[in-house]
Amino acid sequence: MSVWTHDLEETRKLAEAGNAVAQNHLGFMYQYGEGVPRDAAEALKWYRKAADQGYALAQNNLGVMYANGNGVPRDAAEAIKWYRKAADQGIAQAQFNLGLMYANGNGVPKDAAEAYPWYNLASIFLGDARKRRDELEKSLTPEQKARAQQRSIELHKEIEERKKAAGK
Repeated sequence: MSVWTHDLEETRKLAEAGNAVAQNHLGFMYQYGEGVPRDAAEALKWYRKAADQGYALAQNNLGVMYANGNGVPRDAAEAIKWYRKAADQGIAQAQFNLGLMYANGNGVPKDAAEAYPWYNLASIFLGDARKRRDELEKSLTPEQKARAQQRSIELHKEIEERKKAAGK
């Protein structure tokens, strides 16, 4: 049980007043039926409000909805767009999700050398990402591995610069 679900009305008031954390949480509640009936359209609405404010967790959640076709037509390009916004803010789950998209060629050309750096970034926090990165590394040629490792360094720098510019 989440800390927000004890008072649905307070969460709703905060969400309606524009609080992105509350909006994301309300989206989660509707997506999973926590204290409210499951309603993908309502979940999407609240996630989008928070995501449009730049709230990274909501951006990832919105990406998941597009990737799975939950409340919207399945749209890999839209999922990637939202995952990238969240990944650029350092959200490990979004980084992992981008790795999956590249590894599977879902909405982007299949590219193990591009999946690797996303898994690598996410591996700091997610054991599944570490495992997938290590498995993927075994299949890379030395040139691909060098490119993937260089891309990891570049992505890490880009993300840190964006976070610094945003004051995070």
